[in-house]
Amino acid sequence: MYALASEHAAHAVPVGEPGIVDTLLWGVLPYVTILVLIGGTIWRYRTDQFSWTTRSSQIYESKMLRLGSPLFHYGLAAVFMGHVGGLVVPKMLTDLVVDDHTYHIVALVGGSAAAAATILGLFLLLWRRRRNAQVFSATTMNDKFMYFVLVAVILAGTAATLISAFDPSGGLPPVNGHEVEFNYRTSIAVWFRSIFYFHPEVALMVNVPVAFKIHIIVAMVLFIIWPFTRLVHALTVPLHYLFRPYTIYRSRGNERVGARRGWDNPQEALPRERVNR
Repeated sequence: MYALASEHAAHAVPVGEPGIVDTLLWGVLPYVTILVLIGGTIWRYRTDQFSWTTRSSQIYESKMLRLGSPLFHYGLAAVFMGHVGGLVVPKMLTDLVVDDHTYHIVALVGGSAAAAATILGLFLLLWRRRRNAQVFSATTMNDKFMYFVLVAVILAGTAATLISAFDPSGGLPPVNGHEVEFNYRTSIAVWFRSIFYFHPEVALMVNVPVAFKIHIIVAMVLFIIWPFTRLVHALTVPLHYLFRPYTIYRSRGNERVGARRGWDNPQEALPRERVNR
């Protein structure tokens, strides 16, 4: 049983009749993901705040970290903002600003650049972690599984984007002899928003291309394990740094505590009796 997804019947992706698996994947699993993400984060924060850290390995190696970390984090931030714009903002609002073709060109170019930066940065970080013995020794099984899922999410999303760029149908078969044109903003995005209305439109996900389904499922797995990995540090924004008081240095006798500049002679900043020790 099929219904057409839009007024352009000949070119729309058909909406299928959801089965049990579809209901579990697109109607139940999203709420399990949200529940575990929120509940697990609260539990982790209340029971084990000392583990709420990136477990930085900068002390072991910093040269490659200085290159890979900004590429990965800024690239991932751009990817995240692109997902917010594509999934949260309704198509009818973006249509008021740009036409559909221009939107997809901008999304493709910007998304490809962000994905390239993210993948390159992640590759450098993983290469560093594997090649440096001290960094690798600090890598737990939890980290390895998290990296595996993270890489799978990024690669699956990139593959889905490239497939849809070269094949507008997304690999879907023709309908009534006409080639279909897949548009995630009229299917995946609508389904995504419907989750938060507590009325998931599962039928919209039945005939979504497999590449997008894999990306979404693996992404939900990533969010499920999120609270139990080092990824929790992304949920902590050090806003208190903006409002914390200045650190005040006071002199102690003849000793100039904290008064030395970086290029001063360190012996001149210390009392003579300490220099001679």
